[in-house]
Amino acid sequence: MHPVPENDRPVVLVVDDAPSSLGMLCDTLEASGYTVLVAADGESALQRLELVVPDAILLDGIMPGLSGFETCRRIKANPALAHIPVLFMTGLSETQDVVEGFACGGVDYVVKPIRAQEVLARLHTHARNARITRMARDAVDVAGMGVVFVDTRGRLAWRSPQAALWLHALGEPAAPGQLPAVLDAALVAGGSVLVRTAAGTRLSVRNLGSATLGETMLLLAVQREGPAAAARVSEAALTPRETEVLSWLAKGKTNRDIGDILGMSPRTVNKHAEHIFEKLGVETRSAAAALASGHLV
Repeated sequence: MHPVPENDRPVVLVVDDAPSSLGMLCDTLEASGYTVLVAADGESALQRLELVVPDAILLDGIMPGLSGFETCRRIKANPALAHIPVLFMTGLSETQDVVEGFACGGVDYVVKPIRAQEVLARLHTHARNARITRMARDAVDVAGMGVVFVDTRGRLAWRSPQAALWLHALGEPAAPGQLPAVLDAALVAGGSVLVRTAAGTRLSVRNLGSATLGETMLLLAVQREGPAAAARVSEAALTPRETEVLSWLAKGKTNRDIGDILGMSPRTVNKHAEHIFEKLGVETRSAAAALASGHLV
């Protein structure tokens, strides 16, 4: 078996006030292909999360200072981190403690003393499920749309990266969890609303109704101007190879997929994409795809 490149290894953050007692667990995770980061308390864990977004978090429930349960609540309150699966590790096995672990956003509960192979199996399942879910949501962005989920209390529960960019462009900074006015208008209208961002982009917000757990799903998309989008692509003077790359990009293919199709490395595909973005005057894949979808078959 070939070693997994460092950049491709899934990352797990282990948070425990006695990390030295978890040496065997960390060794097992490293040997199984994970990159392991360690934090000794909740505050340190939150600081690390400002620098890196792991694939999963193993979190001690009871720690001095900020408890694991409160740490989990703060993680889940951050839309950029809410997707990360949190598995609790604790010596507490009373029903109320288990219930609190799930109530604050945990996906699993492992009772100490830790059995490394059991944790590894659980971690692999949750990290894989979270990655699949994130890829599915990100695919919406690649298709040139953004997604927002609003909880039953009318708060911002989750937003895709593209949706976050568009909401920022609306110039309506909101407190964490607070719903921007344009999204609130879509909820009230129960249908679609059309707004224009500070940059002049026409943005539609469509209420798709109830999704999972009673949340409401809103779909954001740029309203293209038809012939103008086609003209913009035509005038960009793309090379034949760049045109090929753009056509596959518009179909939602990743750099690795496009490389396999066209017989080039993902890095070369990325270079072509950078040239395409520059010529089209856009900054993201979704913006390029939005232009291309009205011009390329």
